[in-house]
Amino acid sequence: MTEPVTVEVGTMGRVAYARIAPNEDLVQGVEKLCLAHGFRNAFVRGALGSLVDACLGTRDGKFIQIKGPAVEIVSLAGEVRSDVDGSITASLSGVVADTNGDVYGGPFVAGSNTVCMTFEVTIEEWLPSEKSIAA
Repeated sequence: MTEPVTVEVGTMGRVAYARIAPNEDLVQGVEKLCLAHGFRNAFVRGALGSLVDACLGTRDGKFIQIKGPAVEIVSLAGEVRSDVDGSITASLSGVVADTNGDVYGGPFVAGSNTVCMTFEVTIEEWLPSEKSIAA
């Protein structure tokens, strides 16, 4: 059985190439960048950097802690969405590798992924229109 799907209509806006500083949380850093540039909705398109330690969510609602130092981010993608109250929330998922080369994937837990040195990220603004299409 399939669930109803809504397709959002909109256009792409501005692009920000930005840096998140050391000792700042990855997820919260993306949210701060969006607020600073006035992006209410956005896609995280790419990134390069490492974390002190990583914390990823699991399917059963728990989390896994990957110890560093310097847990490398292999890939990262996600989106930022505005809430009714005007606040924004980033949902980021990715793949990380620890110092032994072991690889882990999942959603990054906000407040638990501190940037190690610097973190480069590309954020593309999404401008939804008033129309949505039920598919």
